[in-house]
Amino acid sequence: MLAPSLSLPHPNTGYVENILYQKDVGSLECCEIKDGKVPVVCSVVFFNYLIAQKLLAFHVKPPLDACTYMGLDSGEPPIQLSLFFDVMLPMATGVTETDFVNGKWSRNATPNDPESQRRMKKARSLLWKELGGYKMWACLVESGQFHYLSGEAQDHKRLIQNCPYQTNFSETAFTWSNRTHSYIESSCKVDENSTIVNSALYGNVTVGGKTVVSCCKIRGNVTLGKDCYVAGLKVETVKKTITIDDSMVVQSFNVHLRTLGITREILTIHGRYDKIQVPYWKSSSTFCNMPMVVWMTKTGIVKEDLWGTDVENEDQSMFQAKLFPILHATDSIGLEDLLWIQGAVPDEDRTRFKRWQSSWRLSMKEILSFVNAEQELQCRREMFYEVKKEEISDALIQKLHKGFHPIYNSAGIDGFSISILEKLDSVAKTSQNDPGVAARTLANIADVLGSKAGLKGGLRSGPAANKAWAKAFNLLENKELERGVTALAKERSKWLDRPDLLVRAARHYEGAAQILIRQAVMTAKEYFKPESCSMPFMNKWVTALCPARIDVSGGWSDTPPITYEHGGAVTMVALQVKGKHPVGAKAKRIDEPKLVFVIYGNDGDNTEVICREISDLEDYYQPYSPGALLKASFICADIVSLSSPKSLRDQLMEGYAGGFEVHSWSVLPQGSGMGTSSILAGAVMAAVLRASGKSCDKKGLIHAVLYLEQLLTTGGGWQDQVGGLMGGIKIGLSEAKLPIAVEAVDLKVSDEVIQMVNERLLLIYTGKTRLARNLLQEVVRNWYARNPNIVETENALVVLAQECAHGFIDGDLRKVGSCLDNYWSMKKILAPGCETPIIAKLMAAARPFAYGMCMAGAGGGGFLYVLTKDKNQKHLLLDILGTVEGTEGKEVYECSVDREGLVLTVED
Repeated sequence: MLAPSLSLPHPNTGYVENILYQKDVGSLECCEIKDGKVPVVCSVVFFNYLIAQKLLAFHVKPPLDACTYMGLDSGEPPIQLSLFFDVMLPMATGVTETDFVNGKWSRNATPNDPESQRRMKKARSLLWKELGGYKMWACLVESGQFHYLSGEAQDHKRLIQNCPYQTNFSETAFTWSNRTHSYIESSCKVDENSTIVNSALYGNVTVGGKTVVSCCKIRGNVTLGKDCYVAGLKVETVKKTITIDDSMVVQSFNVHLRTLGITREILTIHGRYDKIQVPYWKSSSTFCNMPMVVWMTKTGIVKEDLWGTDVENEDQSMFQAKLFPILHATDSIGLEDLLWIQGAVPDEDRTRFKRWQSSWRLSMKEILSFVNAEQELQCRREMFYEVKKEEISDALIQKLHKGFHPIYNSAGIDGFSISILEKLDSVAKTSQNDPGVAARTLANIADVLGSKAGLKGGLRSGPAANKAWAKAFNLLENKELERGVTALAKERSKWLDRPDLLVRAARHYEGAAQILIRQAVMTAKEYFKPESCSMPFMNKWVTALCPARIDVSGGWSDTPPITYEHGGAVTMVALQVKGKHPVGAKAKRIDEPKLVFVIYGNDGDNTEVICREISDLEDYYQPYSPGALLKASFICADIVSLSSPKSLRDQLMEGYAGGFEVHSWSVLPQGSGMGTSSILAGAVMAAVLRASGKSCDKKGLIHAVLYLEQLLTTGGGWQDQVGGLMGGIKIGLSEAKLPIAVEAVDLKVSDEVIQMVNERLLLIYTGKTRLARNLLQEVVRNWYARNPNIVETENALVVLAQECAHGFIDGDLRKVGSCLDNYWSMKKILAPGCETPIIAKLMAAARPFAYGMCMAGAGGGGFLYVLTKDKNQKHLLLDILGTVEGTEGKEVYECSVDREGLVLTVED
């Protein structure tokens, strides 16, 4: 045995009894386990806090201090200790103090002089005193195996390809894959029995069966034969095919040339079966899998070229042969020179031989002694990120649900952020025809910048309107994607020096992504196709009235970009509040060619906005500017064109013989969470379209609102307008694709079930505006990062919406209530903090009386709706909620299911 063996832990105590070393078979019988083998120490040792403290204290305790520089610098002669047989052995239960102190079990060669033996005995006495009172456990990996790695390539290759733990030995078995962290282009021909590790293969690359490729980047016409081992090879595009014969070992090493003070890459080659440390003149000696005589004849190399006269015959092996060229006075050294050594490249005029002969060459022994370990690790790290960049690119282009936040964090630490940013720039530029992919890519750039900033730099959410980024944003708005991405990257290069600048740059990349999200969602206009109809008479009102809606299950799955990347399903109920439609708008033509907008306030304070010039409409995209929604509706309905050379007056007179007056209102509190802003947009569009002599069905209006809200730059999904425009109890559905196509399915809930809902549904305004600030931005950021919790929750939301729909169809209100509770739990995952203390108090008080409950919209405030267990419990519950401390501002609203949805009337 070359490794220490443990005696089995005592069957009663479980403690290790002894550690044995190179004992005969008879002595090892006490270590035998049930399969006839013995456990071997694998050098993984854990010391608890107390033991670690004692070990640290030894540096000031003679003679153990002689194991450290403290003792040596004090003039003490050094002492050599063994981790297992000196430090750990005192803690073995089967070892006595006398045997240990006298060195019975020691494996260290102690000098024979009495003084050295005395000092070692004193050291062991101290070790026993300090550690002998402790015991140690051993963790036995029963199906594990111990393998020694020889110096031969075939043994190394066999261990890589035939992992000893690939068979299942427990419930959490190790699974071996012959494709590990690698990128292989579809054009490559890679045998399924080959093993590719931390490598990237591009172009016309062929890999034979049972070949191992490790830490390589190969691009071009390269053929690797069967049964090879290739490590660290870097090949850029080559026109003619390069072939490595079967059963060859090709390796790249970074060697430090001390005389020149530089590190250079050097390639080596030999056969897989070669025993390169055997003297060349022995009959068993081969090179490149050929007898030495055959290889020398093939290449023209003679022994004087390989070994100097000062090398003894016994040392004249291929391991010490000056074989591998590293520098030439006039020519570059490349892979073809290595293949010539293999004997695979013709050399009729002996040009390659002469270049080889006149090159500075190193032996394998010298190469291994000169290896720059730091550069070797760096090359492997570079290869790791090369593969990751391709994986990221594929995930973005193929729209896979993969996240790379850990990689971005690692890249920030390892110094590879810039390289990843450049790759993401390339992906974004090539996504001209898919704004969804481009938007996700820009959001990933924001994540890279945020990761590079680390924990410094401030909050990720914040403003993104610095003028320095305006040029790039304008290019993106004009759909000049490639130029826009280039301009973003140019500006980004000025913001990389400090964490605060990195975070601010990340905010602007998220702002840029929002531009592309808007462009992606605007494709929904394809399903908005109004038709001409008779125009109402002048000064005749067209009125649109709509219910509000509550989302019962599935919300957030309708939100871009989630809805077009994942697909959405939301079950919702349209509600009249206090017996009325709470949302409405009316529009009429007027004689004067102008636009008059009146926005009703809940407090009776109305706002009037008059537009006489095109310039008066140009702030339509600023959501908080007066009348922004009404202005955007005229642009969305193609009544007014901002790009037309004609004045507003001329456009209105030529098309409609006058102007328009539009009024809009919502009687629900702002921030109610009941979808009033989107539903109001639908009402306004319906009224304005009809007043201008156009008609559109409700499905078209749903998509028109999606487009309109992108013009407003407010974002938003589709569930609100589905609930408010379609009415009743519906499930809205959309597939993971662009253009966004929304379907609203009527669940055909019976009159009896609707009556049960009306009798049990309690609508409570909490007195607080719902949580909105930065919430959408946070959810979208987590979605783009493909946070596993977010992806799983989105999957669950869609399933839950369908379960809830069946609950309504079956009249199972208990199931509907359970869906409400599960839905609220999912909202809290997506938007942590949306359950405020006041909301928690209200829900706790209502819990005993409720099938389920949820906050409308995103949560954090607005309306709470409760589905009570019994129709007679509503008033009782109101009394109980009235006693909840801190909820004095709440208000209860009467509500009932609205079956019609949008009601559009034209004044006679």
